[in-house]
Amino acid sequence: MSTIAPFTLAIPEDELVRLADRLDQTRWPEEEPVDDWSQGTRLAALKELVAYWRIEYDWRRCEARLNAIGQFTTEIDGLDIHFLHRRSSRPDALPLVITHGWPGSVVEFLGVIDALAEPANPDDMAFHVVAPSLPGYGFSGKPDRTGWGIERIARAWAELMQRLGYSHWVAQGGDWGSAVTTAIGQLAPKGCKGIHLNMPIGRPGPEDMQSSDPKVLRALQRRGFYQEWDSGYSKQQSTRPQTIGYSLVDSPVGLAAWILEKVFFWTDNGGSPWDALSMDQVLDDIMLYWLPATGASAARLYWESFGSFGAGTVAIPAGVSAFPKEILPAPREWVERSLTNLVYWNELERGGHFAAWEQPELFVEELRACFGKMI
Repeated sequence: MSTIAPFTLAIPEDELVRLADRLDQTRWPEEEPVDDWSQGTRLAALKELVAYWRIEYDWRRCEARLNAIGQFTTEIDGLDIHFLHRRSSRPDALPLVITHGWPGSVVEFLGVIDALAEPANPDDMAFHVVAPSLPGYGFSGKPDRTGWGIERIARAWAELMQRLGYSHWVAQGGDWGSAVTTAIGQLAPKGCKGIHLNMPIGRPGPEDMQSSDPKVLRALQRRGFYQEWDSGYSKQQSTRPQTIGYSLVDSPVGLAAWILEKVFFWTDNGGSPWDALSMDQVLDDIMLYWLPATGASAARLYWESFGSFGAGTVAIPAGVSAFPKEILPAPREWVERSLTNLVYWNELERGGHFAAWEQPELFVEELRACFGKMI
């Protein structure tokens, strides 16, 4: 089947009531015996978020926003794929497929879609924006058998763009979106003119271990911190996703704690996650895991593809925007080992792992600057 069907969100009110009941019945642990986030999500921060979730948060606002953009589903390779699709009014608009990661979702792009599609300045590049939900995420289908890794997703996204009638297009991504977009670049499907990453993927070589370059030393330090202190989630999800999935699907507070930890550590903030993102933004994202119960299915992407993250080389035009608080910053020379036709590179002064979410204006500027070199 190649039918594209409109998709309208209308969560039954009783589901929201059940969520409120679960939040009311939370069994809290004792407070952490440290005065920072070194043991994980802080009790006070999580209680603050949950209290807001229970009393003030309005899901219907997010639901209406997603419906207003335009949501659709289509079956690709036996799986229903959910996606946002905002066509620009501009006849010269460039089709763009943009891919989120974990613990993100298509709500990462709510602050950039309008600006990409309908720029205020008529001289600025415009885009037809396609934002799919990864398999097992959001309102896409949940694979019921193994095999939905990043290479298969890349092929599915190429099919999606062809199915939408786009004969030429570009791709962008961060986190898992970076891995999928890199796989698109390796596949080099007909019509794809180039890729852009806001999570540059690069690995050090033996010579880098003896380097005195400050950028290399910083990258090595961040890499060490990630491996020793920040990667427990990925080890769990890449080896035993089903086990953690029970908690993530059954406990809204457990799910919120799992995600909030990464919002804190991966954003460019001054000591609070709310320096970078609002509670509404974070809860919109959490709801796209809670409502469709995707804690386990989303985690399985790590089991499928974590070992091949960033492997291989890309020969088609590629660009990178390097934000300073990225999880694993990679110097340009590392990235050029895999992106062999790097036509755009820029290092930003602010922003973290969730570039479009945290710095929407900078993100839009970066895409225009990068893709302007490819068409």
